[in-house]
Amino acid sequence: MRIAQLAGRTVLLTNEGAIDIPASFEGHVFERWDELLDWSTTAEGARPYDESDLEAPVPAPRQVFAVALNYRPHTAEAGYEEPEAPLVFTKFPTCLTGPYTTVDLPPGHVDWELELVAVIGREARRVPVEKGWEPVAALTVGQDLSERIAQLDGRPAQFSLGKSHPGFGPVGPALVSLDEIPDPDDLELTCELGGEVVQHDRTGNMIFPVPRLVSYLSEFCTLLPGDLIFTGTPAGVGNRRVPKRFLTPDDELVSRIGSVGEMRHRFRRTTP
Repeated sequence: MRIAQLAGRTVLLTNEGAIDIPASFEGHVFERWDELLDWSTTAEGARPYDESDLEAPVPAPRQVFAVALNYRPHTAEAGYEEPEAPLVFTKFPTCLTGPYTTVDLPPGHVDWELELVAVIGREARRVPVEKGWEPVAALTVGQDLSERIAQLDGRPAQFSLGKSHPGFGPVGPALVSLDEIPDPDDLELTCELGGEVVQHDRTGNMIFPVPRLVSYLSEFCTLLPGDLIFTGTPAGVGNRRVPKRFLTPDDELVSRIGSVGEMRHRFRRTTP
């Protein structure tokens, strides 16, 4: 099942097109997730749609978590030792945008970070690692766009503001239920910039896999339906390349995760 937001409506995406979910499910997607799964197996009435009308599949999550340095090659390229516990920061929900939008570039150095995003489906607290997948309803593709000057300013650096400009949290194209994913613990990630592959890895190489992240976060706070967990980015980000490379108005960024989906974004420069 692939649930998306299309021009303000919650829809099921199929090979034939988009199907509006029944009105009784609207606003209660996660509370009735299992019922929605059952409905999706016989749903009819698909209609064509324009990808550009797809919006962030969770329009207003209450909490957006993100994890730094969760792939060993990225940890090494950043010049750090492997962390002993997940390094967590937040992205503010107003940064979210859809899977095929144009993102405004603020002043500074804007970088890409392809990430698998886990979507929480039910309230969860103190979840054992061995049950870490149970609160996860779906997966989606995400980009943790980052303005590096603001992110790394100060001692110690603080991440959240430099990662929360409008449009800096692209997610989508849909919430993909776990039954659609052959192996949610090992998915291929590929990020292309202007046709060049700049990031490529597998989620099986995470230092802290999704169940560990869910368990760790739930020790500190209650996870809520619709919460997003950006699970970390692999090596290949722009500020660690030689020479450094950052996003420009001429770029097209393609973010792809096997079995989950693909996003495409363009950029434009804002004026003060």
